[in-house]
Amino acid sequence: MENPELAAFVRTRREALQPEDVGLPRGQRRRTPGLRREEVAALAGMSSDYYARLERGNGPQPSEQMVAAIARALRLSLDERDHLFLLAGHGAPHRVQRTDHVSPGLMRVLDRLQDTPAQIMTALGETLVQTPLAVALLGEQTGYTGARRANVYRWFTEPESRSVYRASDQAAHGRTFVAQLRHALALQGPGSPAAALVRRLRGESDEFAEIWDAQEVGREFHEKHFAHAELGELVLHCQILLEADQQQSLLVFTATPGSESYEKLQLLGVIGSQRLSGARA
Repeated sequence: MENPELAAFVRTRREALQPEDVGLPRGQRRRTPGLRREEVAALAGMSSDYYARLERGNGPQPSEQMVAAIARALRLSLDERDHLFLLAGHGAPHRVQRTDHVSPGLMRVLDRLQDTPAQIMTALGETLVQTPLAVALLGEQTGYTGARRANVYRWFTEPESRSVYRASDQAAHGRTFVAQLRHALALQGPGSPAAALVRRLRGESDEFAEIWDAQEVGREFHEKHFAHAELGELVLHCQILLEADQQQSLLVFTATPGSESYEKLQLLGVIGSQRLSGARA
């Protein structure tokens, strides 16, 4: 597909980014202005050859999923993302109903937190991106599809998802997730994805329906007790940074310096998502 305008746009956006903008080390002997092609390809989860062909203007038409990945890798604003979709031959995503495009501002903060458990989520509790330490702590959460993308849906339909928290806190966390969904419904209104999720959960979970009917709002856990399979209990503080429209949030988990949980978090950073038993072997 010959597409010189698409090629020029992604090239100029790549050259406008610096390694520090995406949490990468600058290194030595960097002659390329901005990021290298292979760095953008890695950030977008595609091959370097595929991305290089797009910049040369002779690559295949990228799918919507691929365009969204490139927009995220290049830290595009919403206007820039919409333009990229149009250049690639797709209609611009509906901004009200679709919140998969990560806020560039939140992404810039996340890029600097690679040694901390942190993740960006939508108002529905869909995890868009995680730091490696968040994956080690909470498991990979970005690969779900359909209703399972929302943590509140998994909580009430897949009880095994609750094991990340200690048992004595699980009931309270369930009420918190429902209260957060109620807030998302207030933001998005009738006919929204939040409304559809509420209807589906009411039909599939009596527990959810009972909590929903209690009309609780404004619940939040700022201190969370995680139950890690290998490290045991970790007590972490959850700080939340909200976008202005409240459709996305950045969650950052920290431990009190010098505490046992702090030491466990340092260990988790060393072993990553490997099991300790496997690391010892």
